[in-house]
Amino acid sequence: MQPTTILLLIAGYFITLMLVSYFTGKGGSNEDFFKASKQSPWYLVAFGMIGASLSGVTFISVPGWVEASQFSYFQVVLGYTVGYAVISLVLLPLYYRLNLTSIYTYLEGRFGTASYKTGASFFLLSRVVGASFRLYLVANVLQLLVFDSMGVPFWVTVTITILLIWLYTFKSGIKTIVWTDTLQTLFMLTALGVAIYFVSADLGLNAGSIFDFIAESNRSQMFFFDDWKSQDFFFKQFISGAFIAIVMTGLDQDMMQKNLTCRSLKDAQKNMFWFTLVLTVVNFIFLALGVLLTVYAQKNGIEASKDDLFPFIATKSGLGFGIAICFILGLIAAAYSSADSALTSLTTSFSIDILGIEKKYDQARQVAIRKKIHIAASVILVLVIIGFKYLIADESVIAKLFVFAGYTYGPLLGLYAFGLFTKWNVKDKWVPLAAIASPILGYIISDLSMQYLNFEFGFFILILNGLLTFLGLVAIRTQKH
Repeated sequence: MQPTTILLLIAGYFITLMLVSYFTGKGGSNEDFFKASKQSPWYLVAFGMIGASLSGVTFISVPGWVEASQFSYFQVVLGYTVGYAVISLVLLPLYYRLNLTSIYTYLEGRFGTASYKTGASFFLLSRVVGASFRLYLVANVLQLLVFDSMGVPFWVTVTITILLIWLYTFKSGIKTIVWTDTLQTLFMLTALGVAIYFVSADLGLNAGSIFDFIAESNRSQMFFFDDWKSQDFFFKQFISGAFIAIVMTGLDQDMMQKNLTCRSLKDAQKNMFWFTLVLTVVNFIFLALGVLLTVYAQKNGIEASKDDLFPFIATKSGLGFGIAICFILGLIAAAYSSADSALTSLTTSFSIDILGIEKKYDQARQVAIRKKIHIAASVILVLVIIGFKYLIADESVIAKLFVFAGYTYGPLLGLYAFGLFTKWNVKDKWVPLAAIASPILGYIISDLSMQYLNFEFGFFILILNGLLTFLGLVAIRTQKH
């Protein structure tokens, strides 16, 4: 595809999002920005959350992982279903009963101000790193496909991208995001379906034979029970998946803010049920696409692999203009469905949790402060993404930074588990120390276990960090509340 064609697609995409923002953002109040006035249809939230959950990492990386890891990732996805059930039956009732705007307000009532600020701070750190990495991954692909040939520096690409996201979210925040996420999910799933159609047709497969072809492939092994030390071991992946879902959805303001826009708890639980079902199927289809892409690449002598596999075949393999257009639109949707909701949730959490604007100021002042925070959050995302590009040349280090975001959810897991499943109070002022110590100890334990036991924690590191935080809270417990 020509860079100008891709540029026109991006422009058309953003014009569409601006129109959605115009029609949904006529209120502009904090109630709209933070909660969408609790008027979002549950089915709209469920469909939109799929795009936000998948992100550019899934869109680009999951098909590329199949060559090296087969279908092992689906073990994690199956674990997600257990985690989402816990969210629906335990966490959502808690959040609706307390009528929360920020889910971290729970920690203040349960433990105290220091615990509350600690939980919110770990979320902010996690979301800044995670959202920046996701957007970096996709922005880098667009840079290579379009903007390098036009002489546009990477920092300009990122700055303009974040500016455009700011423009369609600054007025009504989550109220707009619920609708734009729906549109973005539609583009992502369309791109997935079109890619499977074109690649399978080239391989001589029809709708009836694709499933048999994938099932018979030596790359479709799904369950791994042989080596308990491996990060692909079934129980390690499955249990980790359950906890990843709990913390990265149920304890994440970004994802829960969408759920809390539903009209009632019952609607929010319906949303989680259908979201879980569809997300599981979609992840399986992405893995199936990975098999088809890998076979196609071998058949045609294409050397691209991992994160380069899907972009190369979609845009440079000669499969046709249709798959290239759908891939670009899906890629844009994957990037911005994560970035726009992250920007909104960062603004919400910093406004409510760190500054406490709801308790200190009248409505007019709250709106003014929230708008300034929204701008500041945009600037921070730009700087972090540019930092990934220019300060860290080793891509493996960047991957480790993304894993680092997983470390920061461990303290949230420990805090909520202690709050929900024990009757103890804690010495609130010591909670930040316990929360900071657990990822440090977790990293040391993980490193030593690899050196001396050849045991890979993989995603299991989240559970270790949560346990360490929980034990730290036990050590500073006081009388029962």
